[in-house]
Amino acid sequence: MNVFRCFFAVLVASFFAPALHADALDDLARDFWAWRAAEMPVSTDDIPRLDRPAGWLPNWSPAAVQSYRKQVGEFEQRWNDIDASKWPVPRQVDDRLIGSAIARARWELDYLGAYQRNPTFYLDQTLGAYFHLLIEPPPFSEVRGANILATLSAFSRILTDARSNLAAPIRPFADLALDQLHDAHPRLLASVHELKPLLDPAAQKQIDTVAESAGQALDAYAQWLKEKLPSMSSQTAIGVAGYVFFLKNVALLPYFPQQLLEIGRQEWARSVAFQIYEEHRNLGAPELPMPPSVDAEIAREREDELAVRRYLQEKRILTVPSWVQHYTWQPMPAYMTPLDGVAEADDFTSPARLDQNCVRYISPPSADLGYFALADAKDPRTGIVHEGVPGHYFQLSLSWAHPDVIRRHYYDSGANEGIGFYAEEMLLEAGLFDNSPRSREIIDNMMRLRALRVEVDVKLALGAFTIAQAAEFLQKTVPMDSRTAHAEAKFFASTPGQAISYQIGKTQILRFLADARKQQGDRFDLETFHNFLWVNGNVPIALQRWEYLGLKDDLETIEKMRPRLEP
Repeated sequence: MNVFRCFFAVLVASFFAPALHADALDDLARDFWAWRAAEMPVSTDDIPRLDRPAGWLPNWSPAAVQSYRKQVGEFEQRWNDIDASKWPVPRQVDDRLIGSAIARARWELDYLGAYQRNPTFYLDQTLGAYFHLLIEPPPFSEVRGANILATLSAFSRILTDARSNLAAPIRPFADLALDQLHDAHPRLLASVHELKPLLDPAAQKQIDTVAESAGQALDAYAQWLKEKLPSMSSQTAIGVAGYVFFLKNVALLPYFPQQLLEIGRQEWARSVAFQIYEEHRNLGAPELPMPPSVDAEIAREREDELAVRRYLQEKRILTVPSWVQHYTWQPMPAYMTPLDGVAEADDFTSPARLDQNCVRYISPPSADLGYFALADAKDPRTGIVHEGVPGHYFQLSLSWAHPDVIRRHYYDSGANEGIGFYAEEMLLEAGLFDNSPRSREIIDNMMRLRALRVEVDVKLALGAFTIAQAAEFLQKTVPMDSRTAHAEAKFFASTPGQAISYQIGKTQILRFLADARKQQGDRFDLETFHNFLWVNGNVPIALQRWEYLGLKDDLETIEKMRPRLEP
């Protein structure tokens, strides 16, 4: 029996088992993850969602920010006091993970500074926090209803804190916030109207009043932003120093911005060529039909998800443990539809809900759908392999069941999104899409988009692109619809370092695989390699490479460019 099949058999049993030993790193990790679950801001990204403490509410008051800074400094000091140099490599990897996680908190507070610069940050902490409470499928328990009421009640406080914190708001971000706020009040009330019958009686009695108050707080915030617009700066760029801090301290990437641009441009050229070849290969082939209904689309997705799982096992590409639940689609509920676009409409579950199916909420099939939703409607597998199996949901499930608690909670978009993107091309080359020529063209076009995101990320971060220029670049060069292009540009401008994660993560994985094959020769086994990569899928590839192959070259490059964190 494959070693990893045995390994998976004990993963769940060990999920909640205490560590075999405790030391300063274990203590630091325990304290840091508990703090991070309460401190980490709500994000539109779906990878870093956390299980929050009971009754949790976002808190970005000036006093809270001061406390966060103090606590990060204490965590940095504790980490710097640990000497892991003589520990076994897996334990040294854990040490580097905690250092990276602390650096991410420092990056958010002192480099990105969204709470000071970006007015949309506070829409994430209000509308986004409310939307996240809707994502898990019904029922809506009494506790869940109380959380929804508390979150809506907190809108006024959070948006008042926004006025205190936004010392240097950026006009393009304020314009984006005003776009979202234009009809936010009526959309929120429409959502609550649909949600109300599903709540417990106590929540039903209060929610209309609470929601109206929340809507008024959104209106007041919009008016305040309009008054402040003339005095706002237009500079969205994070700058070279901040961007390099992220690359080296947080993402653990051994590349400078110019090297990222070179990788992205090379991969864009390759993807363009591959798409052209595919289009000529498919001359005369019929276009993919649209499904007749949302029910038909959902039914096909369920069949395709099972087929992808079988393909992975039959071709000995990746082990699929029986305990991993399924990636499913459902129609977007009426209580979510008014707020569609506030955040990613999917529920990847969590470390505490590994026995539940993942749910992706979709809209009815239509030619007017955005770039990714249209691809999903034509062939659900194009989305399944990235978002579901073997992509995000599957990878996160395996990583959340890791016996090492440090690796369960750590996240790194470079590894997570790199694996999702890698899965697309890997399965294209492995033959999954051989029965659908036009689906292969979709995968090739997605490769173009992910490569172009590198250019967008770097140039937005360094000030070479405005948001409008980035959107136009994507719209014309991918090509893609205007709505999706603008949504991508807005998100990446506010989250520097995220858009590179797809292409750069995949590039690192391909190099990792090639070096494993070179080192192991005939002993190399793709399934074993993939099993290690996926179960450790929250871990930066540079660290995986060190643990699996004993190669520390990427880390040595990083170390030359970056000292350990200063307290």
